[in-house]
Amino acid sequence: MSCPVQIMDPEVTLLLQCPGGGLPREQVQAELSPVHDRRPLPGGDEAITAIWETRLKAQPWLFNAPKFRLHSATLAPIGSRGPQLLLRLGLTSYRDFLGTNWSSSAAWLRQQGATDWGDTQAYLADPLGVGAALTTADDFLVFLRRSRQVAEAPGLVDVPGGHPEPQVNLPLLTLSQPLLLGIARNETSAGRASAEFYVQCSLTSEQVRKHYLSGGPEAHESTGIIFVETQVQSDKPSCLEARAGACRGLAMHYLVGEVLAGSQFSPEAQDLPLVQGKGPGTCSAP
Repeated sequence: MSCPVQIMDPEVTLLLQCPGGGLPREQVQAELSPVHDRRPLPGGDEAITAIWETRLKAQPWLFNAPKFRLHSATLAPIGSRGPQLLLRLGLTSYRDFLGTNWSSSAAWLRQQGATDWGDTQAYLADPLGVGAALTTADDFLVFLRRSRQVAEAPGLVDVPGGHPEPQVNLPLLTLSQPLLLGIARNETSAGRASAEFYVQCSLTSEQVRKHYLSGGPEAHESTGIIFVETQVQSDKPSCLEARAGACRGLAMHYLVGEVLAGSQFSPEAQDLPLVQGKGPGTCSAP
């Protein structure tokens, strides 16, 4: 028996891989400036407004909100002192994300950005997403089933994340300091970037499930929580370097398939059963 899955982002490229198995917070510096905002669209931004109004008619539960835009990221030379990674950030919004990265003209915008500015992302909102390889105290990886109500990747399985904000209702004191593994680009949304982290939780999978089921302001964004047994207990530090390749979508292949080799996880199949019973579920094969 295998546990099938339909992954969230089938086309993911690795923009940046952090050294040393991941970088802690003090090794990452952010530069926020309006010079890192997207460029106004050729001919004006009226098309973004029209797309947003159309979306709201079809999905009235959507709401606009400010987001950080990733302009670029630069690693420091090996052996240099101080922060090892510089993130250049601007500001954008969810509305602009749907009106650029997810618009029917996204491919044209990338071509035009390369022509006008030497940057395929110049006209795109590119809000910075986040994702986490989250492990519980009893050695389970946590995944979520995305709701059919969300605009991006509805109904698919993903790692916990979204944008820089609290997720899954877990108290911060139960979470280790996140290690930044790298940054991936989701090519299904015109190269939108997502920062990928490794986080350990001091709670068991059953405790995590109870926190998740307590709901919250954005509970509608997912419909179920899934636990996959890692079966890796003695080599967690050595796994960190391998986890640096993990990213949204690729987390299914890389983390569960290669890093957590004890969990037999099939990336080719179409659906993954939700874990909604009393205890955690295990994806394994005889």
